[in-house]
Amino acid sequence: MAVKEEQVQNLENRMAESGFWDNQTAAQKIIDECKVLRRWTVPYRELKSRFKDVSELLPEAESIADDQLVKELLGQLDDIEKKLSDLEIQKMLSGDLDSRECYFEINAGAGGTESCDWALMLSRMYQRWAVKRGWKVEEIDRLDGDVAGIKSITYRMSGDFAYGYCKSEKGVHRLVRISPFDSNARRHTSFASVDVTPIVDDIQIDVRPDDIKIDTYRASGAGGQHVNKTDSAVRITHIKSGIVVSCQNERSQIQNRENCMKMLKSKLYEKELFEQQQKLSSMGGEKKEIAWGSQIRNYVFQPYTLVKDTRTKVEVGNIQAVMDGDIDEFINAYLKQFG
Repeated sequence: MAVKEEQVQNLENRMAESGFWDNQTAAQKIIDECKVLRRWTVPYRELKSRFKDVSELLPEAESIADDQLVKELLGQLDDIEKKLSDLEIQKMLSGDLDSRECYFEINAGAGGTESCDWALMLSRMYQRWAVKRGWKVEEIDRLDGDVAGIKSITYRMSGDFAYGYCKSEKGVHRLVRISPFDSNARRHTSFASVDVTPIVDDIQIDVRPDDIKIDTYRASGAGGQHVNKTDSAVRITHIKSGIVVSCQNERSQIQNRENCMKMLKSKLYEKELFEQQQKLSSMGGEKKEIAWGSQIRNYVFQPYTLVKDTRTKVEVGNIQAVMDGDIDEFINAYLKQFG
């Protein structure tokens, strides 16, 4: 951490130099680099200071037998330990894209209403998880199910190391439960997939007009009469790769088109990185498990309650807590094993 503190100091010295903004592109890179480093140094410095204060107060509280204060200080030590553990996990997020914001997409699988309802349940789980982390969650696109739930939804997740944490959720999520839509109360299995893409606004990706097909249509969901009367929603298909992106959260078709192009370029950049990684693996380079599109987690509601990650084998019996967004145990285990 001392090395990072020194790097921050050096960068801050450069930012204080006259003429720093003469080259705005270079200046912005320095600011972004400093911002990433501060995500490490500031929390560590605060935790170090808190630990020092608690360590000095605890013996005094014990000597005067102030049980309430002792209990409070021990609680602070537990909180400090948890936050240090979170920083330790964050150390594993050292990839070039891990510190970026991301697009988080959920799609219902085969199974009609059942899968649409499951996709909606997952969307609520991830919203609650992100809010607990203090992240901003912005809905970019949404397609409701015919009867209930959603066919697909896309969020923009904004927060520290959003892509680094969210990438662990990429894959297929399987639900087993007694269906509320089945009058015979039979058990059903439903699937939904999660896709996560880092946002790479500052990277140049060439997309020619001939490479894409653009469709406009009427948006659905919130927005009042405007949504129902104008073709403001935009869908872009990249012909060669087959990648499809859509956006309808903005009132303007132009804004939705701009957001679609950002998503498309991010997905194309990620695809290029993935193909490079595959090539390195085939040449005998470093091999890393990449479970793209594979089933990663089972959620069983009946006849027992259990959530089990198929990659790390982590199991949690309190399914209500998981659906309320308590999924850090799964994510941290994944990052420790594969990060």
